[in-house]
Amino acid sequence: ECFQVQNTTIMSTKAVIEPPSYHQKASKRRMEEIIKEVQQENLGDNWKYTSDDATNFTKKISDDVKNRLRDLGLSRYKFLVQVTLGQKVGEGMHMGMRCLWDQDTDAFATVIHGSDDYFCSVTAYSVYQY
Repeated sequence: ECFQVQNTTIMSTKAVIEPPSYHQKASKRRMEEIIKEVQQENLGDNWKYTSDDATNFTKKISDDVKNRLRDLGLSRYKFLVQVTLGQKVGEGMHMGMRCLWDQDTDAFATVIHGSDDYFCSVTAYSVYQY
Protein backbone atom coordinates (compact mmCIF):
# COMPACT_ATOMS: atom_id res chain seq x y z
CA GLU A 1 0.00 0.00 0.00
CA CYS A 2 1.43 3.41 -0.98
CA PHE A 3 0.41 6.94 -0.12
CA GLN A 4 1.41 10.11 -1.94
CA VAL A 5 2.03 13.07 0.40
CA GLN A 6 3.48 16.26 -1.14
CA ASN A 7 5.66 14.51 -3.72
CA THR A 8 6.86 11.92 -1.16
CA THR A 9 5.88 8.28 -1.39
CA ILE A 10 5.23 6.56 1.92
CA MET A 11 5.14 2.79 2.02
CA SER A 12 2.77 1.29 4.56
CA THR A 13 3.87 -1.92 6.23
CA LYS A 14 1.58 -3.97 8.36
CA ALA A 15 3.37 -6.08 10.92
CA VAL A 16 1.80 -9.41 11.67
CA ILE A 17 2.14 -10.46 15.28
CA GLU A 18 1.86 -14.19 15.73
CA PRO A 19 0.27 -15.71 18.82
CA PRO A 20 2.72 -17.19 21.31
CA SER A 21 3.89 -20.78 20.96
CA TYR A 22 2.87 -23.31 23.60
CA HIS A 23 6.03 -22.71 25.68
CA GLN A 24 5.65 -18.92 25.47
CA LYS A 25 2.10 -18.89 26.89
CA ALA A 26 1.24 -17.97 30.45
CA SER A 27 0.62 -21.02 32.63
CA LYS A 28 -2.22 -20.92 35.15
CA ARG A 29 -0.43 -23.54 37.25
CA ARG A 30 2.79 -21.48 37.37
CA MET A 31 0.83 -18.31 38.15
CA GLU A 32 -0.86 -20.09 41.10
CA GLU A 33 2.54 -21.27 42.39
CA ILE A 34 3.90 -17.72 42.30
CA ILE A 35 0.86 -16.32 44.11
CA LYS A 36 1.09 -19.00 46.84
CA GLU A 37 4.81 -18.34 47.32
CA VAL A 38 4.28 -14.58 47.66
CA GLN A 39 1.35 -14.98 50.06
CA GLN A 40 3.34 -17.37 52.24
CA GLU A 41 6.44 -15.16 52.25
CA ASN A 42 4.48 -12.02 53.17
CA LEU A 43 1.76 -13.35 55.47
CA GLY A 44 2.95 -16.76 56.62
CA ASP A 45 0.80 -18.72 59.02
CA ASN A 46 0.87 -16.38 62.04
CA TRP A 47 0.14 -12.93 60.53
CA LYS A 48 -2.56 -10.97 62.39
CA TYR A 49 -4.82 -8.51 60.63
CA THR A 50 -4.58 -4.76 61.29
CA SER A 51 -5.99 -2.18 58.90
CA ASP A 52 -2.69 -0.26 58.75
CA ASP A 53 -0.73 -3.39 57.85
CA ALA A 54 -3.39 -4.50 55.38
CA THR A 55 -2.87 -1.42 53.22
CA ASN A 56 0.88 -1.95 53.05
CA PHE A 57 0.70 -5.71 52.55
CA THR A 58 -1.90 -5.36 49.79
CA LYS A 59 0.46 -3.14 47.79
CA LYS A 60 3.51 -5.28 48.54
CA ILE A 61 1.83 -8.56 47.60
CA SER A 62 0.50 -7.04 44.39
CA ASP A 63 3.92 -5.69 43.41
CA ASP A 64 5.72 -8.92 44.33
CA VAL A 65 3.34 -11.09 42.27
CA LYS A 66 3.50 -8.74 39.28
CA ASN A 67 7.31 -8.60 39.37
CA ARG A 68 7.67 -12.37 39.59
CA LEU A 69 5.26 -12.82 36.69
CA ARG A 70 7.36 -10.37 34.66
CA ASP A 71 10.47 -12.37 35.58
CA LEU A 72 8.99 -15.35 33.69
CA GLY A 73 10.11 -13.57 30.52
CA LEU A 74 6.83 -13.92 28.64
CA SER A 75 7.22 -11.28 25.97
CA ARG A 76 4.19 -9.31 24.86
CA TYR A 77 2.22 -10.18 28.04
CA LYS A 78 0.75 -7.56 30.35
CA PHE A 79 0.06 -8.58 33.94
CA LEU A 80 -2.65 -7.26 36.23
CA VAL A 81 -2.85 -8.24 39.89
CA GLN A 82 -5.77 -7.66 42.24
CA VAL A 83 -5.32 -8.26 45.97
CA THR A 84 -8.11 -8.22 48.54
CA LEU A 85 -6.99 -8.50 52.14
CA GLY A 86 -9.61 -8.41 54.86
CA GLN A 87 -10.42 -9.31 58.41
CA LYS A 88 -12.76 -12.19 59.08
CA VAL A 89 -15.60 -10.83 61.20
CA GLY A 90 -18.39 -13.18 60.21
CA GLU A 91 -19.52 -11.36 57.09
CA GLY A 92 -19.60 -12.80 53.58
CA MET A 93 -18.03 -11.33 50.50
CA HIS A 94 -18.69 -11.75 46.80
CA MET A 95 -16.27 -10.77 44.07
CA GLY A 96 -16.75 -10.75 40.33
CA MET A 97 -15.13 -9.47 37.15
CA ARG A 98 -15.75 -9.36 33.44
CA CYS A 99 -13.41 -8.67 30.57
CA LEU A 100 -12.72 -9.33 26.93
CA TRP A 101 -10.65 -12.45 26.70
CA ASP A 102 -8.64 -14.48 24.19
CA GLN A 103 -8.95 -17.98 25.56
CA ASP A 104 -6.03 -19.20 23.44
CA THR A 105 -3.45 -16.79 24.89
CA ASP A 106 -4.79 -15.12 28.05
CA ALA A 107 -4.88 -16.68 31.49
CA PHE A 108 -5.76 -15.93 35.10
CA ALA A 109 -5.21 -17.55 38.46
CA THR A 110 -6.80 -16.95 41.86
CA VAL A 111 -5.46 -18.15 45.20
CA ILE A 112 -7.13 -17.54 48.56
CA HIS A 113 -4.94 -17.71 51.64
CA GLY A 114 -5.93 -17.06 55.22
CA SER A 115 -6.44 -18.01 58.80
CA ASP A 116 -9.17 -17.62 61.41
CA ASP A 117 -8.27 -13.92 61.56
CA TYR A 118 -7.98 -12.81 57.89
CA PHE A 119 -8.36 -13.75 54.23
CA CYS A 120 -6.18 -12.78 51.30
CA SER A 121 -7.51 -13.26 47.78
CA VAL A 122 -5.05 -12.69 44.94
CA THR A 123 -6.06 -12.82 41.29
CA ALA A 124 -3.48 -12.38 38.55
CA TYR A 125 -4.32 -11.87 34.89
CA SER A 126 -1.94 -12.36 31.98
CA VAL A 127 -3.13 -10.69 28.78
CA TYR A 128 -1.29 -11.16 25.49
CA GLN A 129 -0.77 -7.96 23.54
CA TYR A 130 -1.10 -8.47 19.77
